[in-house]
Amino acid sequence: MNILWSLLLMALSSLSQPAQAHHDSSTTQMLQATLSAISAQANSNGQVSNPFTALDPQQNAPKVKGVYVTAYSAGGERLKTLLQLIDSTELNAMVVDIKDDSGYITYKTDNAKLSQLGSPKPFIKDIHGFMETLQKHQVYPIARIVVFKDTVLAKKHPELSLVKSDGSVWANGKKDSFVNPYRKEVWDYNIELAKEAVKLGFREIQFDYVRFPEGFENKAKSLKFTTNDKSRVQIVADFVDYAKQQLAPLGVRVSVDIFGYAASVPAAEGIGQDFVKISEHVDVICPMVYPSHYSTGWYGAKNPDIEPYRTIKGSMEDTHQKLAPLAEKKPIIRPWIQDFTASWLGKGHYTKYGKHEVEEQIRALKDTGIDEFLLWNAGNRYTDNVTY
Repeated sequence: MNILWSLLLMALSSLSQPAQAHHDSSTTQMLQATLSAISAQANSNGQVSNPFTALDPQQNAPKVKGVYVTAYSAGGERLKTLLQLIDSTELNAMVVDIKDDSGYITYKTDNAKLSQLGSPKPFIKDIHGFMETLQKHQVYPIARIVVFKDTVLAKKHPELSLVKSDGSVWANGKKDSFVNPYRKEVWDYNIELAKEAVKLGFREIQFDYVRFPEGFENKAKSLKFTTNDKSRVQIVADFVDYAKQQLAPLGVRVSVDIFGYAASVPAAEGIGQDFVKISEHVDVICPMVYPSHYSTGWYGAKNPDIEPYRTIKGSMEDTHQKLAPLAEKKPIIRPWIQDFTASWLGKGHYTKYGKHEVEEQIRALKDTGIDEFLLWNAGNRYTDNVTY
């Protein structure tokens, strides 16, 4: 089997070179042959171990230090500013919306499967030109796909959503609707989009909102939706496992965003997120550990937003402890950290975030053995002069 793993690594390495839309047929054939050989290596129970569980398909990837980029920014004037930021600092990656928080596919696609369920809006007018620009600037490209929060799909296909007793599509207080994680059509739609992103040149697929709506345990009985005998935690973990199996042979990493506090508490049964169950099926786990999102008392901080070092350090210590049982199956830990000011917390409970606060978070990561991170600012306006 060691020879097979070596062949697989060679094939995946070739396929994962940036911005290659077409690959040499011999490489493809080698990959297919290797996969076939691995599939034949079943144990006495007839089971085949997943060859991608502990195999990073992006062996030559950099230590990722990235920023979030909306489709509006990617397709507009702000892209120039963001590229200047990356060119002049140690930042080297962009997480780009290709299906946004509303559910819109953010570029023009000719894929009939995607058009049937989704609604393309070309915020990124020239997706191929955009990808060429990222390659020119040596940007590691990550495609963000918002999965189960999808107002567009929910309204277009109510049968795939969560429906109220009067037959209308349920929405939360922000008027966001979710689709049903139990529906495999929803799984396949998002994975089809991910596969197209790989063809475009993205080297990692980052799934966000891989969960049920917040507080769903209090709403489930009043809503109509297809279900089965699996728990919400299991069905969410099954989606991640399925996505990984579908995408790993393409030489692309799979990552998932998850609530930061999930590392510090038991499984969140209501929304269906179990930190460990999700982590064991991904290459990268991205806990959202914004200090502003922790309430009084977390990690001994009266106001966590005002103490970014303590908050991040505590969250990473809990993350390491939570994932320790995975041993060699432990994914890369790449947290989302805060580059915005949470003034909504009210006077005395927040601080203005700038160079010092961002660097304190990075210092906490380094002190806990984490050397990758992503910066979040919804408007993509990042702090100047930070030492990353």
